[in-house]
Amino acid sequence: MSTIILGIESSCDDTSAAVISDGVLLSNVIASQAVHEAYGGVVPELASRAHQQNIVPVVSEAIKRAGIKPEDLSAIAFTRGPGLMGSLLVGLSFAKGLASALQIPMIEVNHLQGHVMAHFVLEKDNIDKPLPKYPFLCLLVSGGNSQIIKVMSYKEMEVIGQTIDDAAGEAFDKCAKVMGLGYPGGPVIDRLAKEGDPNRFKFAKPHIQGLNYSFSGLKTSFLYTLRDAIKENPNFIEENKADLCASLQKTIVDILMDKVRKAVKETGIREVAVAGGVSANSGVRNAFTEHARKYGWTIHLPKFSFTTDNAAMIAIVGQYKYLDRDFCKFDAPAFARVENNIR
Repeated sequence: MSTIILGIESSCDDTSAAVISDGVLLSNVIASQAVHEAYGGVVPELASRAHQQNIVPVVSEAIKRAGIKPEDLSAIAFTRGPGLMGSLLVGLSFAKGLASALQIPMIEVNHLQGHVMAHFVLEKDNIDKPLPKYPFLCLLVSGGNSQIIKVMSYKEMEVIGQTIDDAAGEAFDKCAKVMGLGYPGGPVIDRLAKEGDPNRFKFAKPHIQGLNYSFSGLKTSFLYTLRDAIKENPNFIEENKADLCASLQKTIVDILMDKVRKAVKETGIREVAVAGGVSANSGVRNAFTEHARKYGWTIHLPKFSFTTDNAAMIAIVGQYKYLDRDFCKFDAPAFARVENNIR
């Protein structure tokens, strides 16, 4: 009899539901929230309200596309944290209600664990894809996280490096906002960077010991460059937009890869993956490909649909936990923050 897991993801501003059967993805539905664009960032209260509107139709559509009935589900996996508390509570409450009605177990999933394990989602047309071999390193980069994670198994992960201030995705978005590129700014910067000279401008790089990251200094350096240049030429941003984006992207990628190279050297682990929203960035993906060629790494780049917040990554963790009979209590609370060991 097949194990069929419904995954629910609602940690930030995307409402998603997915169905996985014995590790193979049957459906993955995502409802994004355009309401935040006008504010230049995610507004927590608006996000939770949108989740309330989206959760029922998104789950219904995921079940419909999977070609199953609710009664066929073996368990419901949901994102317990980290994330926005109001958003998490919507997904958690729905999971509790549905699991109780169907009398099936609930499985809690760490959002960051889900991003790492997205590499293990199989699809009908890609059943034999190469999977990361344990242990491996994973660079998790998104709007809220920049971490290097040592992965020993699906349930044993250690954060060995992380940002002490801004995340890489946050640096992209904040710099894009200053240039008037809108929100989210990362994809726009990536597109414009392809047309610019990445060596035109030089921005500050941090000197942080160990494997930790810092992007606040880069952001400040970028702002000062614009401020001084605009004094001389009010049209500076418009006239140099592509070069600014290319130089900014190169700097962020260089900062990220410097620490990944150091982590590989310190751990001796040459199996390296990348995950999270910023893993869709062409500069990051090209850097990983180049490092694999130059240093002999075995790399794993996620499918674009698995880079952003999605429920497929939650469902695959649920699949592994179900096989281990690792269920959670119905009174499990959500959590907004996470410690260095991810379980």
